[in-house]
Amino acid sequence: MAQWADVQAFFDPATNTVSYMVVDPSTRKGVFIDPVLDYDHASGKAATTSAELMLDAAQAAGVDIVRILETHAHADHLSAAPFLKERTGAPVCIGEHIRQVQSIFKPVFNLDDVSEDGSEFDVLLSDGDTFDVGDLPVKVLHTPGHTPACISYLIGDALFVGDTLFMPDYGTARADFPGGCARILYASIRRLLELPPQTRIFVCHDYKADGRDYFAWETTVEAQRKRNIHIRDGISEDEFVAMRTQRDSSLAAPTLLLPAIQVNIRGGNWPQPESNGQHYLKIPITYESAH
Repeated sequence: MAQWADVQAFFDPATNTVSYMVVDPSTRKGVFIDPVLDYDHASGKAATTSAELMLDAAQAAGVDIVRILETHAHADHLSAAPFLKERTGAPVCIGEHIRQVQSIFKPVFNLDDVSEDGSEFDVLLSDGDTFDVGDLPVKVLHTPGHTPACISYLIGDALFVGDTLFMPDYGTARADFPGGCARILYASIRRLLELPPQTRIFVCHDYKADGRDYFAWETTVEAQRKRNIHIRDGISEDEFVAMRTQRDSSLAAPTLLLPAIQVNIRGGNWPQPESNGQHYLKIPITYESAH
């Protein structure tokens, strides 16, 4: 039986994001997963309130944070990883295919300061990589489809799937971002659902499914296989791809897509300040004439 991981969730209602602190109960070593930087798009103001709550929780529980783990370059919130790295000294880790995501978006925003080699991050992880958090074993699973760089972390008995899966009554992630693919997403999810049925699954977002009036973020492999409305057992790859393609065509772009991508492919860092000392983010303009 896999070792028990102590998991504490932090829900950000502004972006419907769930960040996690995962701790080895015996050694009190821990990691932060997908931390959120508070950002108000209308004013351009950022704050570290949510990240500081994670730090306060670690301190109160006597946890030594040894890594900061990103599941992918998020399109719906900005990462607080650099702030947490500064406060804890923990390296920031992400999947090695972040280089592909950087290559996709660097020309979109004309970002001369983005490397395309992933050097904005401290550790690039590959499928099958393993490491320990105290006595807890961690395995890295490359689970592309939502983005090319998505990875999931199996930490003891707990699986952190990023945006790949949602709660069973809400389904699965979109696959229409550049580099995304519904067919690849299906294969990635089915791979995850081959894990032992009792494996706990922790999702990165929840939006309250129809008929549910509370937020939720913990489920199991067994529950996903039996009840996921998009990809439960018995749903074929072609059925999933048809559903996902139709559904994605109706979805609006995430509110923070433009700032989030620019920041997150830089490892959560801001662009270099300009001559007046101010940081700026870009908005690509597409002009369509009415005639």
